[in-house]
Amino acid sequence: MSRIGNHRLYGVVGATVLAVGTIAAAVAPANASTTASAAAVHSKTPANVKNVCATAKPGFDRCFAQARTDIHEPAHIGRVGAANAAAATLPAGFGPADLHSAYNLPTTGGANQTVAIVDAGDDPTAEADLAVYRSTYGLPACTTANGCFTKVNEQGTTTPVPADQGWGVEIALDLDMVSAACPQCKIMLVEGNTASSDDLGASVDTAVKLGATEVSNSYGLAESSLTPGSAAHYAHPGVAITVSSGDEGYRIPNEPAVFSSVISVGGTSLTKTTNTRGWSETAWQGAGSGCSAWVDKPTWQTDPNCPGRMVADVAANADPQTGPAIYVTDTPDLEGLPSGWNVVGGTSASSPFIAGVIALAGNPAKYNNASPFYAPAAKAGLNDVVGGNNSIFTDCGGDYQCNAVTGYDGPTGVGTPNGLSAF
Repeated sequence: MSRIGNHRLYGVVGATVLAVGTIAAAVAPANASTTASAAAVHSKTPANVKNVCATAKPGFDRCFAQARTDIHEPAHIGRVGAANAAAATLPAGFGPADLHSAYNLPTTGGANQTVAIVDAGDDPTAEADLAVYRSTYGLPACTTANGCFTKVNEQGTTTPVPADQGWGVEIALDLDMVSAACPQCKIMLVEGNTASSDDLGASVDTAVKLGATEVSNSYGLAESSLTPGSAAHYAHPGVAITVSSGDEGYRIPNEPAVFSSVISVGGTSLTKTTNTRGWSETAWQGAGSGCSAWVDKPTWQTDPNCPGRMVADVAANADPQTGPAIYVTDTPDLEGLPSGWNVVGGTSASSPFIAGVIALAGNPAKYNNASPFYAPAAKAGLNDVVGGNNSIFTDCGGDYQCNAVTGYDGPTGVGTPNGLSAF
């Protein structure tokens, strides 16, 4: 393995590992098409989708939510309450019933679980927005008053709350996806003072200290030689830590998704079909994957063309074109996304959803890392996603690192939930 500059990225030709460059977004593996360029990358980014969070400065993380700009419905859409059964009255985008159907999930479970989500800055309308989402879809109320919802800062107290960092859409997405997966779970929102890696890592520690059984993190930054120094924040034996793999396709992997102690969650495009399952999935082109240059390969990963930690482990729906409906009113800094009902995706959707599925199953203590998903017995409880790729920036040819193939692959890991037997 050769080192180029201060970073290594591994491309492949068949089973041969090649050191190919310093920046995945700009340098393609030796077997890739030489036509990949910035213009080609932009042409693959849908015009009706935008990143919720702007590019982060060094040492800070970016949230991975991606919002549709062509679908918006005002607050009055949808009749509130469990009587809201007619699909025509519901907002555009997938709702909890759709996701439970797609992933063969039970409607009960998780009442003794607390799923924490970690985000940057305060969303002052988080609880109120969550109430609209849950009421619209007939989910039980989750409030501070009934003990289901908790919001704290990174120190674990309720005051003073940190300043709004423009992550309101991300926060709403996280809360709604946990709710969709596990309606009976308790939810803890831990708001970091800033989006710095130190503040977000401290917030994960606080979530665990306060009793979270699962912690979801929908953010990241490209790994570097400094990456191993942050790993301790995401290693909490007995607590399942899920992390979004990213929304820039095959490239240098993101931390904290690359840490061996976490469950790295990739993304799919989910559509309704007339097959036996009633749904089909392919790899979402934005789902993050990559081979680590700085984190050793865990013993439970055996893919052949990456000598380091490979991202991702599992996946769920993340494509904003097939995304879920969310309700959010804290959108002051996001031009083109008014408050109300919106369709939002990215692996920011799949990480909290998988955290909710783990909580629904009620076995977080076995997830000291992602190894349980790689066990042969888990395969029957996962949908093996075949088809599609995440070569939005860099192409790896026909290799599993950027193509959804039979068995393990980078964009979708070992698969998506098919009931709870794998969880």
